[in-house]
Amino acid sequence: MSLPSFKLLRPRTIEDAVGHLGQHAGNIRILAGGTDLIPSMRQKLFEPENVLDLRGIAGLRGIKPLPDRAVEIGALTTLRAIERSDFLHEYYPVLTEAAATVASPVLRNMGTIGGNICLDTRCLWYNQSLAWRKGCGFCIKKDGDLCHVAPGGSKCWAAFSGDTPPALLCLNAEIEIASPAGIRRVALTDFYTGLGDDYRKLRVRGSIDYPLAGVAVVIKRTSNGNGTHVSDAHIGITAVNPAPLLVKGASELLAGQILNEELAAAAGDLAARAAKPLTTSALTPEYRREMIRVFTKRAVLAAAQN
Repeated sequence: MSLPSFKLLRPRTIEDAVGHLGQHAGNIRILAGGTDLIPSMRQKLFEPENVLDLRGIAGLRGIKPLPDRAVEIGALTTLRAIERSDFLHEYYPVLTEAAATVASPVLRNMGTIGGNICLDTRCLWYNQSLAWRKGCGFCIKKDGDLCHVAPGGSKCWAAFSGDTPPALLCLNAEIEIASPAGIRRVALTDFYTGLGDDYRKLRVRGSIDYPLAGVAVVIKRTSNGNGTHVSDAHIGITAVNPAPLLVKGASELLAGQILNEELAAAAGDLAARAAKPLTTSALTPEYRREMIRVFTKRAVLAAAQN
């Protein structure tokens, strides 16, 4: 399938990029790695008159360690660079694990952390060719007024399928957003309306595929005379809701406890109750919810061994 016609804009600064976004508001798409945008444009899901190529803005690349083991990661930093970062591997292994599960090495060489955070939601009824979607009468997300996943409702239930956001949510990550009004910093949790961590992902094939259920776990532990206890815990899930989310109650469930099979199973039950998968993929919602349960239990137990 060929790409629609468009004008390619190549700013060299963030200020120029923001200017283009304001000038062409409503008729422009942003290109970072292009691994999601280009296939979507080929499927005629997006037909913008303008494409804003950010790759010429050098300041948006790189992994910059900060005091107290904090880190700043540029939006154009590739997933491969995050996967291979020694600093991130030592202090934020849940993020390097999550990045390593994205697609294939070739796509991780192109795909960016900013693009993964801003990934478009996906659905079996939406991510198809124009002819296929036309034959189904389109959907709420594109050109229609019906959600094939939940026909009686007025909401789109396409699932968010980014791999890195659940890990970033567990790490209390913040993002900077540039606009004509300036740059503001917000918690990643608001963007979507470390010892012991792990990441688990369900997909049909061993590589390439978007996740159909993903779990990230971050656990902090402290030691005293009575052994090693959980001091804090976060569980993030993806691909089973319209947005990635932190599982409520995870810290309350695990804090002060010594991790074991029973506690890990309870964490799995908690995560499964937060998952709301529908028929947005080839796998059944029941199976994906059950795998959230299984992956969470496994991730908690794996984190306990680190």
